[in-house]
Amino acid sequence: MDWNAIWNDIVTFFKTNAWNIVIFFAVLLLGIIVIKLLLNIIRRLLNKTRMEKITIGFICAIIKILLYLFLVLILLSIIGIDITGLLTALSALVLAIGLALENIIANAANGIVIISNKMFKKGDYIEVDGKEGSVVQINFLFTTILTSDNKRITIPNSTIVNNPVVDYDASKIRRVDIKFNVAYESDVESVKKLILECMKSNGKVLLNPEPFCRLNALNSSSIEFLAKCYCDNEDYWDVYYDILELVYNELKRNKISIPYDQIEIRERKDTVNLPINFKGIPKRVEKERKIEHNLDLENVNFSEIFKMKKAKKKKINKKLIKKENKEKINLAFNKSNFMLKRNEQLNRAKKQLKLKM
Repeated sequence: MDWNAIWNDIVTFFKTNAWNIVIFFAVLLLGIIVIKLLLNIIRRLLNKTRMEKITIGFICAIIKILLYLFLVLILLSIIGIDITGLLTALSALVLAIGLALENIIANAANGIVIISNKMFKKGDYIEVDGKEGSVVQINFLFTTILTSDNKRITIPNSTIVNNPVVDYDASKIRRVDIKFNVAYESDVESVKKLILECMKSNGKVLLNPEPFCRLNALNSSSIEFLAKCYCDNEDYWDVYYDILELVYNELKRNKISIPYDQIEIRERKDTVNLPINFKGIPKRVEKERKIEHNLDLENVNFSEIFKMKKAKKKKINKKLIKKENKEKINLAFNKSNFMLKRNEQLNRAKKQLKLKM
């Protein structure tokens, strides 16, 4: 390998392209500054709109990628590289990536649709594709919900856009629908009046719109009544269970028969011996749970951090005070023992002197 020839080629390259190299670095520096200024202006303009923060961040990220890609192409043309072939290869690469990441791109696009159209918001109780829960997080790929039994479900945004979505918290009030079955010999007007009185007696039930109750269906062994009333969203389950219990008790108190399925029962003649493998109910042993102090720095108040620091200092001070008290007690105990022993020795010496005398 001829190192002299290689060195000469490098020197000639820099001599012939010195001006292009200067322009390259000048354009690179100026381009980075211009891109940063443009992104700052775009972000400020978008922040003045009613657009969601996550949408603004996504738009700014796309614009940033496009601007830097444009800058790279300009720099390559300054050096003298033919960018036509590069553009062809780049377009093929983008197409291949798009096909490979088809589902991810679809989820991202649907995420933009969800956020821009404000289909639901964080905290809403929704039902989609047979799954329901409170919305915990919305991002461009997935929406996370938390079920009533504390299960965390992550749903792709494509599933949400392509399926009907029920938002139970879209309105401030919600309708409670309850069905009651009574016997055929019951008086319809009396049952309707009783159910309406039960609903109106609950203070959480709204009187406007007015509660509603009508005969709904004629079943094989009972007649069905449909009761409807409105309440605030947060009171839905309280109203549902309270009215259900109250109507049941009132039906029994007014001697209105509630039909039920009949079962044929056969008496068993043989005796059944069931083995018992335990001795009564064991005593409750409380589980030791560790208290975790995890701070969410994005949402926590700084006053809470200082409070925790003060609490830790107090704990440390208490431990030090306990140690000091223990040391003082030990010293006092040792001194008292020393004085007792000394007094005993003196008493013995006095007794010995008396005996000698």
